Amino acid sequence: MIRSASPPPAKTSSVVRSPKHRRSSGFQGQVSEVDLRLLRVFHTVAEQGGFSAAEISLGKSKSSISLDISALETRLGLKLCLRGRSGFSLTGEGRALLEATKSLLLDIQRFQQRINQISGVLSGIFRLYVPDNIQAHGETPLVRAIETFTTQNPNVFMTVHSASTREVEVAVMNGQATAGIALYPQDMPDVKGTPLVAEALNLYCGARHPLFSVPEDNITLEILTAQRMIAVAEAATSPQWNELRSHFSFHAAAENVDARALLILSGNFIGFLPEAFAKPLVDRGLLRRIAFHNLQLITCFHFLARSSPETGLMVETFRALLEESY
Repeated sequence: MIRSASPPPAKTSSVVRSPKHRRSSGFQGQVSEVDLRLLRVFHTVAEQGGFSAAEISLGKSKSSISLDISALETRLGLKLCLRGRSGFSLTGEGRALLEATKSLLLDIQRFQQRINQISGVLSGIFRLYVPDNIQAHGETPLVRAIETFTTQNPNVFMTVHSASTREVEVAVMNGQATAGIALYPQDMPDVKGTPLVAEALNLYCGARHPLFSVPEDNITLEILTAQRMIAVAEAATSPQWNELRSHFSFHAAAENVDARALLILSGNFIGFLPEAFAKPLVDRGLLRRIAFHNLQLITCFHFLARSSPETGLMVETFRALLEESY
């Protein structure tokens, strides 16, 4: 008797998903302080564009940041970012989480602002952006305002960022800065500017420049305008300079005052520097002021802040202290 072969065992219909197709179980439990810390780390990394770029902002090593991001990915069950030879990028889930994180942090700021208004006690983060050479002015209304503000409001965490004047303006406009000190009084309806300290800028040449040893009386307009000049910002002006500007040829530009000094010290250019900044270099014989009928520029720093319900109370408190310091 020939027996028929037994049919093969039926295959089960279950499908094993690969890890990349496994769906997240979603956020479980309450949002803890640890969760908020990890979300803030993720927000900074995403905004800065990578782990290395976020090291300074977070004050943490790249390996420590990587551990935090991995912990957040494990907590959420999501792959948030890609990093490797091709660089850093957010996944689709990472981009969605970034938007959700921005909303969450904004809600926290609004909550703090509301409590501030109820209790009259300020708290939160005050991000102040200042130009790179602002410290050269010594005792100013800004220094006195910072002293009083941080004394009276110990629950406010103040961070001060040094940047070029243009970077300060951008930070105020996009909300990255709570407030900033800039050369230009913005005329946009939602930005209010308060004038602060005025500074004088003199014309200088370096010890290597041909004019360094030329007697002041021998420097004529023809000789002066034949020199290679560093470009001057529109915010720096004076009646005398307005008449002379068209006679000069500009051959270099440097927004940062240290970079401008470097060009002048090279001996190939003449340019304007703040008087307080240049004095130590003049005393050391590295710079010489070209007086030329007391040619001088004047610039005025302004306190800028964009209207925001999240930071309005802190800003107006700080602004009032600035105005009282005059």
